[in-house]
Amino acid sequence: MAEQDNDQKTEQPTGKRLLEAMERGQFARSQELQTVFVVGGALAALSFTSKQMTQKISDYAVSTFSQLGQVRIQLDSAPSTITHVVLLCGQILAPMLVACVIAAIISGGLQSGFQLTPKAFGLKLERLNPMPGLQRMFSKETWVHFGIDCLKLMAIGFVLWGLTKTLMKDPMFTAPIEAAYLGEYLQRSMWAFLSRLLLALGFIAAVSYGYEKMKTHKDLMMTREEVKEEQKQMEGNALAKAAMRRMARRLLQRQMLNSVPTADVVVTNPTHYAVALKYERGIDKAPVVLAKGDNGLAMRIKAIAAENGVPMVEDRPVARALYAFGKVGEPIPTELYQVVAKILAFVYRTHRYYFFRLKARRAELQVQQGGSSHGSSELVA
Repeated sequence: MAEQDNDQKTEQPTGKRLLEAMERGQFARSQELQTVFVVGGALAALSFTSKQMTQKISDYAVSTFSQLGQVRIQLDSAPSTITHVVLLCGQILAPMLVACVIAAIISGGLQSGFQLTPKAFGLKLERLNPMPGLQRMFSKETWVHFGIDCLKLMAIGFVLWGLTKTLMKDPMFTAPIEAAYLGEYLQRSMWAFLSRLLLALGFIAAVSYGYEKMKTHKDLMMTREEVKEEQKQMEGNALAKAAMRRMARRLLQRQMLNSVPTADVVVTNPTHYAVALKYERGIDKAPVVLAKGDNGLAMRIKAIAAENGVPMVEDRPVARALYAFGKVGEPIPTELYQVVAKILAFVYRTHRYYFFRLKARRAELQVQQGGSSHGSSELVA
């Protein structure tokens, strides 16, 4: 049944499917590749610390073997001796262990694209079902992994066999040597083993990762029905987002138009742009843009202003600048302070009766807005 499903998957995976697979932790990953990085990290650390490592081992060997005839083995001195050996081994191996940890993290990040996979950590009840586990035991993937594991064992055995034949020819096993030679021998042996193991595992890791890459891509391929369904969902989401944007624009326009009756002045183009401004001393640091619009919306702003007696001033450059750079609900740009101040001074002189009524109108509007917001909160509750 699974093979029939795979035969029907003829379409390449979409970006959305690849992203969801990455979040689930479904991406090409090879344990062998991580092993290669770890061995490479150990080899890099060894190349930088080999001299210090060799010197420490040589010093300890000279100190131990030169005093071997004078040392008395007692139960009380055993803990201190063991502690000294453990600390020495820790100093020697610490750089390699740190390098291996860093290499393992880099390897995992490269395979996952350094992206988080939060859904991969969730508890999945289907994993507790024994039937899929039994099916995986006899699947093609299991046999491929078994073959790769056999290749790894063969590679490690071949490297150890060849290295043993080479190292056994060392003068250390056939002639007297100095105690300091022990550190050099161990350093050279470790370097030879890691370098040969890195080459052998590198080939196996390339084969393993290539297979995982191909298998993951094949599993993520889609049928034509899945592609069509995803396109429908994306189109539906796009339509919903567009509808929400339209609704937000309508709400903003309604809010702007409702605030026009409380404006100090409406600056016009005269037909293409209209910008309503207000300025309350002691409250506003600078004139605030209440509403702005072009073409049809500008005509509506002007009509509401005319109905409520709001002063209108025709100034084409200022109207264009306020429409281009002013933001609704925010103070005007500082560059327009001077020209707007002249306009406000003009309307304050010529429309005194309007500003006398404007205070009462603003107070009434605040009461209405407070009552409407209170009613809205009751409906929400």
